[in-house]
Amino acid sequence: MSTAHPSQIQGRIAFQGEPGAYSHQACREARPNMEALPCRTFEDAIEAVRKGEADLAMLPVENSTYGRVADIHHLLPESGLHIIEEAFVRVHINLLAIPGTPLSQIENAMSHTVLLGQCRGFLREHNLHAIAGADTAGSARQVADAGDPRTAALASELAGEIYGLDVLARHIEDKQNNTTRFLVMSREPDLKRRGSGQMMTTFVFRVRNIPAALYKAMGGFATNGVNMTKLESYMVDGNFTATQFYADIEGHPDDRNVQLALEELRYFTSSMALLGVYPADPRRR
Repeated sequence: MSTAHPSQIQGRIAFQGEPGAYSHQACREARPNMEALPCRTFEDAIEAVRKGEADLAMLPVENSTYGRVADIHHLLPESGLHIIEEAFVRVHINLLAIPGTPLSQIENAMSHTVLLGQCRGFLREHNLHAIAGADTAGSARQVADAGDPRTAALASELAGEIYGLDVLARHIEDKQNNTTRFLVMSREPDLKRRGSGQMMTTFVFRVRNIPAALYKAMGGFATNGVNMTKLESYMVDGNFTATQFYADIEGHPDDRNVQLALEELRYFTSSMALLGVYPADPRRR
């Protein structure tokens, strides 16, 4: 499941989903020389790396249209893995059908409910009935297996390539900026600076039980000129009183202003864990 010649394959990268999923596309774009390993769940992809069955994991964390990926923020801190890279992937949706089928013959479009909701304009224009499938690549495989020319799938071009389907219409999503952000995870951290661009630092923390603790903890980033690009909270173990925060900041922990901000953060937190230091994807801007 790599574009590289077998003799050029260097290691394996795990992803959640079936071959042809957008996570598989992310693997191919970010690590074309690695064999992509499909896994049933996010936990399975993480475990494959922990056990040494894969070298890296490709995990989606957020989508520009639908926000963060459910459960992923709970899994990252407990995974024991480290973020070494981020990858932004444009989610282009395509109508895939049995070879030789004209668009006029298509009556149904099958895909994950999220993708169906992103192609309402196209489905309405062509009077196509939406059918919810388990996922995008699975829908493409199901259309290929069924062999019914009246039903097409909404999925990536990679899925069409893998399951032998024709692309009847390309890039039919309603929003042309639909992008998913992925994180590349490894067993070992990589804290060195890479490339000439901006570095990113990701960490999780819990604030101390004192008045205005979060406000005070964030003050160090403002006074030291550190840009925080993401701050999200979520409950821990279903406990309303235990809240953990997930944060992305611009900069490297060795930068003096980042050092000062993190020192101030630690003063107001009961726990803090660094999840990764990595180059910003050029498409972040």
